[in-house]
Amino acid sequence: MSARARAARVRALLLSLVTFFVVAGTATGCAGGDERPRVVVTTNILGDITREIVGDEADVSVLMKPNADPHSFGLSAVQAAELERADLVVYNGLGLEENVLRHVEAARASGVATFAAGEAADPLTFHAGEEGGPDDEAGEPDPHFWTDPDRVRKVAALMSDQIVEHVDGVNEKAVRDNAERYDGRLADLTTWMEKSFAAIPEDRRALVTNHHVFGYLADRFGFRVIGAVVPSGTTLASPSSSDLRSLTQAMEKAEVRTVFADSSQPTRLAEVLRQEMGGDVDVVPLYSESLTEKGKGAGTYLEMMRANTSAMAEGLTGD
Repeated sequence: MSARARAARVRALLLSLVTFFVVAGTATGCAGGDERPRVVVTTNILGDITREIVGDEADVSVLMKPNADPHSFGLSAVQAAELERADLVVYNGLGLEENVLRHVEAARASGVATFAAGEAADPLTFHAGEEGGPDDEAGEPDPHFWTDPDRVRKVAALMSDQIVEHVDGVNEKAVRDNAERYDGRLADLTTWMEKSFAAIPEDRRALVTNHHVFGYLADRFGFRVIGAVVPSGTTLASPSSSDLRSLTQAMEKAEVRTVFADSSQPTRLAEVLRQEMGGDVDVVPLYSESLTEKGKGAGTYLEMMRANTSAMAEGLTGD
């Protein structure tokens, strides 16, 4: 082969390679342009609320599995990386996701938009003594805002603003319409809860739970929180013998014989309290900090709240 022929062959080969990489690059760019926007949510309760508002406008990825404990669940390396690729991260905050917040902070530092739902909910603080809060956390913000559906309405409205602002490619009208429909369902939930709780006599509106989680519900619907088996706002704490003694004394004084235990946690502590009080204590399971799988009793936020309301009304009236 002559030198001229070899040079022509090299030029043809180079031209083919250039064409290949241009086409491949174009295809890759198209694939990236077609990638759907993504919202990543830390807890499954917020995940359900977010999906109601986002609808089909973006992919919603929820990090916390059904029946998990928000205080103790952690992330895999893949999930942590997923946070930093999101268009928007929705998280509870106020110290709830104790093992996840540092990953949220890392995502924010890398430029990802984040929305702290708890901070937007006009948060309450824990109070000491019979008012319902753990002594060692008195004055600290209570992260369990979702037990008040009116605060969820406020958070949902603000969340829709965040989605429209930070998630490129969504249809604003569709998101607003979704938020409006869900707001109506939340308003109906509040009305139904008010009617359900109205039948509970004033002298029976006293709550004892596994740990302090229903402060917002108590504030909204007129209950007194006598105490908790675990005198803390987190499930990671443990009660001492003096804690149990103080609680049993408060329960005896208030004539409370019903303990509401988190269904996603073992009821061992509540059983201990039953033994402390001579066995005459009813232990009623509630879905307090996590949704269940679909069809298992609390597959959505609305289903969880209705199930809890019915169980509480029955447990406190004896009906």
